[in-house]
Amino acid sequence: MKITVPTAITLFRIGLIPLFVIVFYLPYSWSNVVATAIFGFASLTDWADGYLARVLKQESRFGAFLDPVADKLMVVVAIVLLVEAHPSIYIALPSIIIIAREISVSALREWMAELGNRTAIKVSFIGKAKTTTQLVSLLFLIYQEPWAGLPIFEIGLFGLYLAAILTVISMVIYLRSAWPVIVKNG
Repeated sequence: MKITVPTAITLFRIGLIPLFVIVFYLPYSWSNVVATAIFGFASLTDWADGYLARVLKQESRFGAFLDPVADKLMVVVAIVLLVEAHPSIYIALPSIIIIAREISVSALREWMAELGNRTAIKVSFIGKAKTTTQLVSLLFLIYQEPWAGLPIFEIGLFGLYLAAILTVISMVIYLRSAWPVIVKNG
């Protein structure tokens, strides 16, 4: 198998995860800034690999499989670190919703692929809005310090709740799309 440029970028994003974790835990005043930058850069590579795959005509089945895995790994790692750093129901509740949805939809996609119906559950606008809201809110939560008088952490927490709501809506959309196949093969 040849590793394409987009797939190399996706693998690089996965490789950033240990660096992100290490920097997140560093006991320095600047560690949240650098951890935010790493997470932000990884988020941008998510857009870049898909764009380059289309432009360079280097779309591959392996890349299509690996890209969402890399996205989910980075998001789940960030969420787990934030819940550990700020143990409260206020962060745990939307985090549990987001992680449970990611596991459920991934399992649904895998099952649909086994049935030869993977295309029945394509990414929707709500799914893209969920991802964007999720990534931006996580950036704010990782940074956490007030900036220009703005309560960054609280804005991030609000965004995390909005992402959790969009997460549930997108899961319902996926389930409705898959429902005829579920009923037929259940």
